[in-house]
Amino acid sequence: MLAGLAAGTAGYAALRLARAARLAERSRAFERLARPEGTRLLVVGDSTAAGVGASEPGASLPGLLARANPSLTVVNKAQPGAGFEDFLAQLGGDEPFDAVLVLGGGSELVRMRRLSAVRDSVRRVAQRARVHAGLVVFMPPGNLGSARAFLPPWSWWLTARSRRLGEMVAQVARANGALCVSLFQERDDDPFARHPRRLHARDGLHPGDAGYELWQRELEAQVQFSARLRKIGRSSARRGADF
Repeated sequence: MLAGLAAGTAGYAALRLARAARLAERSRAFERLARPEGTRLLVVGDSTAAGVGASEPGASLPGLLARANPSLTVVNKAQPGAGFEDFLAQLGGDEPFDAVLVLGGGSELVRMRRLSAVRDSVRRVAQRARVHAGLVVFMPPGNLGSARAFLPPWSWWLTARSRRLGEMVAQVARANGALCVSLFQERDDDPFARHPRRLHARDGLHPGDAGYELWQRELEAQVQFSARLRKIGRSSARRGADF
């Protein structure tokens, strides 16, 4: 009976993941070239950084950040399905930026990659990101077990993996001079579990517009991201005036 339940829930998850893949094919990552003297942000990551689930690119997290910071240039290298090893490739080159946002990690959870192996990838991503910018912020996924795409027992397992991944990314980020925003909450407290249809996209996996807005509020509340960008912009302007 338990084996049948597990097989049934696995089949349900597979259908949801297939729907998520189709949604990703129709998505376009947000990018914007603003004023040359403005602040520059590099975004790397997976489907969430690419804005999958948002009604339009401007409703994704990078798009919301651009709306809040009119002079912000956004270069977005994110690719749906990417993991931390892929983030390293997205961080290739030596182009300077004022900030790097590393948004993702869900692929590592779903594909069952050993988290001990992921740790080394996260460390290398943090170190390479610091080559591009002094401000580096990680945003690992929240409680993937709260997603409508997953039912018990898979949801229980994904909750445990999400918790461990978030703790590990935060630890590695701090050790390498980066910041980390925690999106993880236990299911009883998780807004995505309490308001799934409002916060999730149609695939039941990615955030929808309201979900990305919630993530933006967490980014601002936990690390004051826009305030830091504006401070960097003022410092750059003063250096330019002095020159």
